[in-house]
Amino acid sequence: MPKPLDPATGLNRRRFLTVAGASMVLTGAGSFAMTSARADTAGFRLNILHINDMHSRLQEISGSDATCSPTASEEGGCFGGAARLATAIRDRRAALEADGAPVLTLDAGDQAQGTLFFTTYRGKAEIEMMNMIGFDAMTLGNHEFNNGPDSLADMLAVAEFPIVAGNVRVPEDHALAEHVRDHLIVEVGGERVGVLGVTTPDTVFLSSPAPVTFDDEIAHLTDAVSRLQAEGVGKIILLSHVGFNRDQEIAAAVDGLSLIIGGHSHTLLSNTVEDTPDYATMVESPSGRAVPIVQAYAFSRYLGDLELHFDEAGAVISATGDTVLLDASFAEAEDVAARVEELAGPIEEMIRTPVTEIAAPIDGSRENCRARECEMGNTVTDAMLAEVAPQGITIALGNGGGLRASLEAGTVTLGDVLTVLPFQNTLYTLQLPGAAIVAALEHGVNGIEDGAGRFPQVAGLRFALDPSVAPNEGRVSNVEVREGDAWVPIDPNAIYGVVTNDFMAAGGDGYGMLAAEGTDGYDTAIDLAEVLARYLSENEPFAPVLDGRILQ
Repeated sequence: MPKPLDPATGLNRRRFLTVAGASMVLTGAGSFAMTSARADTAGFRLNILHINDMHSRLQEISGSDATCSPTASEEGGCFGGAARLATAIRDRRAALEADGAPVLTLDAGDQAQGTLFFTTYRGKAEIEMMNMIGFDAMTLGNHEFNNGPDSLADMLAVAEFPIVAGNVRVPEDHALAEHVRDHLIVEVGGERVGVLGVTTPDTVFLSSPAPVTFDDEIAHLTDAVSRLQAEGVGKIILLSHVGFNRDQEIAAAVDGLSLIIGGHSHTLLSNTVEDTPDYATMVESPSGRAVPIVQAYAFSRYLGDLELHFDEAGAVISATGDTVLLDASFAEAEDVAARVEELAGPIEEMIRTPVTEIAAPIDGSRENCRARECEMGNTVTDAMLAEVAPQGITIALGNGGGLRASLEAGTVTLGDVLTVLPFQNTLYTLQLPGAAIVAALEHGVNGIEDGAGRFPQVAGLRFALDPSVAPNEGRVSNVEVREGDAWVPIDPNAIYGVVTNDFMAAGGDGYGMLAAEGTDGYDTAIDLAEVLARYLSENEPFAPVLDGRILQ
């Protein structure tokens, strides 16, 4: 991993770079400036407004990134949503244009997947919101392929802006081919600016792209930058949906990039929020340029607002700005809010749609799911594991507090499923050492006396629980994992593929060991309610089981 340039400390980390014969010094968090005997102007200025990983959050969201409740909305406790995003972008863009500053509005992918708007409209509602707000370009995220490339072609057919994803290889005779560009050249402020886009090659196993394939990002970009430069384009922006770590590798390996606007990893870059990477984070290119990297978290909670100045060779000589929290101080745009409300109508009807038939009740009671193995805990963790099993994930870990209702025998509606799993938590995969898994189980059972929601529900492993033992003194023992048809003791030093939910993966319910020791973390953005509904339907008529996963 290349080391980002850090302007904060010491000459060895406060890097002096040479750019087109000028001396450039990093001057503070997220900014730098060029000094030169010939640098008597500020250079070409370009402002960029950007988002990434909106994940179908057309309605305003709560503090946990779920759809906000009416009560919280009335109290001003909501964030984001398409209507609030529209106000933020429109107002900022108008102010910049009034100041004579050219501006681009860009999206680094994953508009798709996350709420019933995507389930209902298969991405077209999200694209319609982007049309209303006025985006200049977008790259593809892996979740854009969740319904397959045929559906994606239909989704992008309504876009009034270009889609740039040059490492995406679409068969020439496929309908998607006409909607995805290799590159884009825009004239803005009298200057030609190139826009490139890349999508993570991991899409082949994270989504459903076949027969579409994906080229290596660095190999593609090396060639694409050369082709743009041959056309006389030196200012080159990359819309990247590969994650913050990979963006840093790209910046260090590909010469000629001016800026990377990232997505996929849901990383908040900020100069005001503690314990976040700088906005912008600088990485040195092979020729010594500083390449700014920016990203704006996810779910429409933040808008990235960046101001760039370029030298004649296309190098960025100044990058300032920050991510802006879209809280209730931003009024919702009336036209967008009205359209979102209209689109929500059929969703209310869909909630009443039957999902499946179950042969017996599924107990999801609080008193059971927060104290012992329970039917709903087994059902939900089995569903989680089935969803990601093709990825080599073998263990599922959930929290009893996330289960909010039981299901009666007979017809189950989507509304019933949403009552069981109302929080819009998403499926999250990671790699964990066996010792961390045992520590997670021990932590989870230590609140039984208080009915704590952190009580672990599991699939793919089993353990013994002795509540008579004092907390943190070894209540959990005999932890075993399934290997084929056999159960074997967990290896503290082995690494296991685990699926959990985004809340727990971030350390929620005190599961800090997941955040601290987990690697290769990935938020699938697939709602747990959707996972459960699909699992019940595929196993109709479903009957729950208690099979001794938690022995007491």
